[in-house]
Amino acid sequence: MTSLNFDDQDGVLRSITDAPPTHYTLKIESLSVLNKNSLEKYESGEFGAGGYKWKLVFYPNGNKRKNVKDHISLYLVMAGANTSQIHWGVHAVFRLFLLDQNTGNYLVFQEQKERHFHAMKLDWGFDQFLSVKAFNEASNGFLMDDTCVFGAEVFVSKERSMGKGECLSMVKDAVMYKHVWKIDSFSKINTDCHDSKTFSSGDQNWKIQLYPKGKGIGTGSHLSLYLALADPTSLPRDTKIYTEFTLRILEQTHQRHQHGKASFWFSASDPERGWQKFITLGFLSQTTMGFLLKDTCIVEAEVTVHGISNAL
Repeated sequence: MTSLNFDDQDGVLRSITDAPPTHYTLKIESLSVLNKNSLEKYESGEFGAGGYKWKLVFYPNGNKRKNVKDHISLYLVMAGANTSQIHWGVHAVFRLFLLDQNTGNYLVFQEQKERHFHAMKLDWGFDQFLSVKAFNEASNGFLMDDTCVFGAEVFVSKERSMGKGECLSMVKDAVMYKHVWKIDSFSKINTDCHDSKTFSSGDQNWKIQLYPKGKGIGTGSHLSLYLALADPTSLPRDTKIYTEFTLRILEQTHQRHQHGKASFWFSASDPERGWQKFITLGFLSQTTMGFLLKDTCIVEAEVTVHGISNAL
């Protein structure tokens, strides 16, 4: 390995070792193809160390989000953290490796102090891991035959429980999805609740629930209509989905409709929202009104997901 002139990075220890990384090795072949396909970064598979899951993230042309130029960037990221794990703060010491394929030795980068991985900061590493010039220099052995090898060692020193929290992610340019449900043989429905087919909006699955003889205070006098999460049990307990929706029954003769509009935070514990008194059964059954024509009813739902709140 030729002499390398490193940029000043306070608190960073650099060393050379012939011992391979203990926990993970990442070998990248045909690196130029990665660049050719304009892949800004590559994320490795997950590996275990200290009771947690981790991954390496490599930026062959530098992390543009941090305005890195003329350097490669390399980070260690806490991965696969479930809701309960993310409540914990994990303090760890880690070392990142780059193989000199000429000698079989590794260039090792290590920060002098341990780092704190937690819900708001899952990644630590080096924006300027190595200059592109030094990385590409054949005499250094880091990139040989378009192949490079990285590695990682992670040693968890302590854990500390953190307070609960949540993260609200609002959806930019939210898209409304419209679902049309045609119900034939309406008078022959023999269940208290009749469900539509599942449909998707905002990466969530939904269904329309129709109560032909009413629900709650609408029982016996009204048709009740609801929007509901199709599988609320699949949601984490603390997840909430802020949704704007409109439900309507079409008047098939004059193309008018009876509708209700609302906004609601859907969750596993509160998975449905609607109207117990959506339309009176007497009004619905009048053939001249056109809501029930040839024993067919048409229901529409317009659903827009505006935001999701998850526990930290």
